[in-house]
Amino acid sequence: MKDIFEKTRHFTRAKEAMEMGVYPFFQPLQDSDATTATFRGKEVVMIGSNNYLGLTTDPRVKKAAMDALEKFGTSCTGSRFLNGTLEFHLELDRRLAKFVGKEAAIVFSTGYQTNVGTIQAIVQRNDVAIVDKDDHASIVDGCFMARGMSQGEMKRFKHNDPDSLEDVLSRLPNDVGKLVVVDGVYSMGGDIAPLPELVEICKRYGARIMVDDAHSIGVLANGHGTAWHFGLTDEVDLIMGTFSKSLASIGGFIAGDEPTIHYIQHFARAFAFSASLPASNAAAALAALDIIENEPERVQRLWDNAEYMRAGLKRLGYDTGNSNTPVIPLIVHDDYRTILAWHALIEEGVYTNPVVSPGVPPGGALLRTSYMATHTIEHLDRALKALKIVGHNLDLIPEAAAFQTET
Repeated sequence: MKDIFEKTRHFTRAKEAMEMGVYPFFQPLQDSDATTATFRGKEVVMIGSNNYLGLTTDPRVKKAAMDALEKFGTSCTGSRFLNGTLEFHLELDRRLAKFVGKEAAIVFSTGYQTNVGTIQAIVQRNDVAIVDKDDHASIVDGCFMARGMSQGEMKRFKHNDPDSLEDVLSRLPNDVGKLVVVDGVYSMGGDIAPLPELVEICKRYGARIMVDDAHSIGVLANGHGTAWHFGLTDEVDLIMGTFSKSLASIGGFIAGDEPTIHYIQHFARAFAFSASLPASNAAAALAALDIIENEPERVQRLWDNAEYMRAGLKRLGYDTGNSNTPVIPLIVHDDYRTILAWHALIEEGVYTNPVVSPGVPPGGALLRTSYMATHTIEHLDRALKALKIVGHNLDLIPEAAAFQTET
């Protein structure tokens, strides 16, 4: 008789890494002021966060959250269908719709639930979701849920390849509904979706398009996201965003035309059967949105810092792939060397995120680095110095770059 737990006894890879002292996951930070953190008792420069605008520690955001906590308590204890809707949620719905240029929006409890719930609600029998092969796991999971519940289908196309998308769409019958789903900024590669080409192809084949702007809100187009960046707000049907990056909170939203959002509001199971966002998180997101709207210079500082690091990393000889955003991968290829590099950088006072298979395809292991508006040049120079030392010691960069004189 098969024991369903048998598979758990054979999973040893993580414990082997723990025994070697190089296991990088689920490691606690002792404290953090966003740009730096205390890790294993030492201060590290944080270049592994999604806190792009550095607003998690902004006094205005913290005060908004604390005021809401004092007034409404720690939880709404119910779904937005029932007792879980507050004026904070309705204000966020309205403000976010306006911010991304859409008629309506609804706020979910997490970004993950936003993608899962939206795709599950929209993609049903005789419908197909067509997704970029590098799309976030929540998009793929939404497709799996749609398939399991309603027999919706999923197809994939090559990453950021309009010709591959057209090839997939051209093979689909005219009488099936089609939803193309892409990330605006890809969270590992840091590259931007070629939205103008994708939108044109979607029009040609009668497909709707949804953009996951988790890493674009607060980053592209003064914070308004990918569609705004390309001047395609009216051409993109659905825009998804999350609060756990630039909006300094937790939660997510989907925005689009009013009938579609109204439908999702009533048929997305991840929305209907989950407790609503606590008031403190909603208030924090609103305060962060106020700052983004009124202080566009923050976004410019983010980009200045990103370009400073991009130039420095390329000067050192790191392979940064096709990144053209504040998410800059350092491609190492080998899983074990990536973990060693992460550990060595910690010793040098810099925190990055190691990403190994199955998080990336075999041979695609990388250190994910990302930057904030609140990083100082001193922070960035400390990071570059550490990356130079570790890159030389582990043969991640050319020897000539490792010994070049600082300018």
